[in-house]
Amino acid sequence: MYKTIYVPVDNSDHSNMAVELGVQFAKTFGSKIVGSHVYAAKMHDKRFKQMEAGLPEEYHDEKELDRQRQIHDSLITRGLQIITDSYLDFVDQKCTESNIPLERKSLEGRNWKVLAEDINKSGYDLTIMGAVGVGAVKDSIIGSNTERVLRRVRNSDMFIVKDLKPVNEGKIVGAVDGSPYSFGGLKTALALGKALNKPVEAISAFDPYFHYAAFHSISGVLNEEAGKVFRFKEQEKLHEEVIDSGLAKIYQSHLDISREVAQEEEWDIKTTLLDGKAFEKIMQYVRKEQPWLLIVGRIGVHSDDDMDIGSNTENLLRTANCNILISNKKFVPPIDTQAEYTIAWTEEALRRMEKIPVFARGVAKTAIHRFAIEKGHTIISNSVIDDAVGDILPKGAMDAMKALGGTLDAAGIDRNTMQADEGVAKDLMGSTLSGMMSQVVEEKPVGTGEAMNASTKSYLDRMSKTYYVCGGCGYIGKGDHPVQCPVCGLDGAQFKEVDKSVFDAAAKSEGGLETQLSYDDIPMQWTKDAREAIRAVPAGFQQRRAKARIEKSARKLGMTTITLEYAGTMIQEAASEDYTPIFANKPGPEAPAAQPESPQEANGTDAGSPYTWEPEAIKRLERAPAGFMRDCTKALIIKHAEKIGTTTITLDVATQGIEQAKHTMEEAMKSGNVKDIVARLTGTGATSEAQSGAGHHG
Repeated sequence: MYKTIYVPVDNSDHSNMAVELGVQFAKTFGSKIVGSHVYAAKMHDKRFKQMEAGLPEEYHDEKELDRQRQIHDSLITRGLQIITDSYLDFVDQKCTESNIPLERKSLEGRNWKVLAEDINKSGYDLTIMGAVGVGAVKDSIIGSNTERVLRRVRNSDMFIVKDLKPVNEGKIVGAVDGSPYSFGGLKTALALGKALNKPVEAISAFDPYFHYAAFHSISGVLNEEAGKVFRFKEQEKLHEEVIDSGLAKIYQSHLDISREVAQEEEWDIKTTLLDGKAFEKIMQYVRKEQPWLLIVGRIGVHSDDDMDIGSNTENLLRTANCNILISNKKFVPPIDTQAEYTIAWTEEALRRMEKIPVFARGVAKTAIHRFAIEKGHTIISNSVIDDAVGDILPKGAMDAMKALGGTLDAAGIDRNTMQADEGVAKDLMGSTLSGMMSQVVEEKPVGTGEAMNASTKSYLDRMSKTYYVCGGCGYIGKGDHPVQCPVCGLDGAQFKEVDKSVFDAAAKSEGGLETQLSYDDIPMQWTKDAREAIRAVPAGFQQRRAKARIEKSARKLGMTTITLEYAGTMIQEAASEDYTPIFANKPGPEAPAAQPESPQEANGTDAGSPYTWEPEAIKRLERAPAGFMRDCTKALIIKHAEKIGTTTITLDVATQGIEQAKHTMEEAMKSGNVKDIVARLTGTGATSEAQSGAGHHG
């Protein structure tokens, strides 16, 4: 679960307990510990210079002043280093006793800033920090360094030590509010509970009184005429009968989903629903139950992803008297699990679903659930199914499905007894309901010169709709603005409208358009640069698969023209992936062995380059196709090496550079700003020129 555990230390009681817990977790999960201490030599030096004017007069002589400065510099620099070493020696001792691998880090700078930068850069799985440091006093609640680090970390779970007792008999409590971060915290709670043999409880708090108080606050300032329009009596009844019961159902569903998630992990949990102000009720619960650990998400279901920390989490961090873990991991329960507890079906809609053959019914239901969650429906009626199906399928597919249904009925075949293995079911549904989950769309290509069949034309004509991209996971929604992302759970406000103008500009720049039929016979246009670049992928199945992947992903964004700017990263990945044909084990004619390149030729480094490439890194680089793709890959790796401050490029450095670049390129695809991103990553300003000639390398 936790491969690397980060423990910043300062020799305080809470810091020492963090070390103890880190060692215990490392023994449990087979983890490595990274111990660190930050000293601020530069800060002390600046402060000494500021105090020089206050020195006694005998110290104002220049020679004496220089001598004092040298003494101070020596004491501060060497002294702080010695202190750091002694703090880390304590961690070393504890790790040695338990045979735990340890990496020591001695860092200089502003404490909280350096720690946050190190955590975000290194990507530790878990960070354990004391709630207060060596400077704490009686009334200290949370240390400034701890809080500042916590607010800036995005990729590591933060375990904040508030209880100076070792792992006691107390339970682990996860607070869930339906957000991906809270469900991520629940998954962590289950893993810790199983590993430490501790009971786990999920709690959820909703506030039915806020809306009531807000209603009466509004009613108190409205005049009589406005009151008539507002219809107080009807509004109050609506509040009592709908809002209150609806909130209770929503938050109870979070607990029901939590129980399902726990059962999937083969672990039983207790659930508790609380009503009232969330942090207040959770605080009361913590004081009463005295758990060993409280786990909460960094931000809640109503928070913006740009927030550093949610208000409930902030209040609990300050007031809870137990250890608290702030989850930075996300988890979205399966669509059907969410739907089971949050979505109801009318009788008419259920009867309609029975007309679908049993082997395909599950796929169809999941597809409709996904559509309903995206659009904010809690009840699926026939009209919702109509909207979902109309959003999913072209008219030709619907007609075909109705014809199939008629054939089955005429033949007297019971759709509830029809069977098919998983592979057959997927194949049959691939172009219909299952394909809907990809939200595939196309723009009508120009200049095909060929008549389209009715099904294709109907399919392409749907491009009049507006398309939106989720800022969290990249899910594509179309039509009305989504209410919620069915994949990652983000609010609809996080969806951005797809701007196709950037794709059109790239296509115009690359030129040489040629129309080809896609994997499902839909006409697509490829630029000359893109056509030449995909030749880097071995011909046959591997190239066809890469082409289908590129076309399908492009159509999700409403693109019908494939450019090198868009497809470059996917072509590079396909060209470098290891692929063994199905008949590779059969003997065949031996091909002449290729002459190996020298390391210098392989990695393209000049004799005067400051970077040294290890053989494994060179082999990784050689997996990229020669020409632009390899040059770009090399530049990205060197950029990463420069960032982490190394001149030796190992396999790990190369892999990390490529993976980080992939993530950045994925984000670039969503925004359409590919050229600028590539130029920034590689440190060049001539991305377009390089790309335009990529195909000539092969």
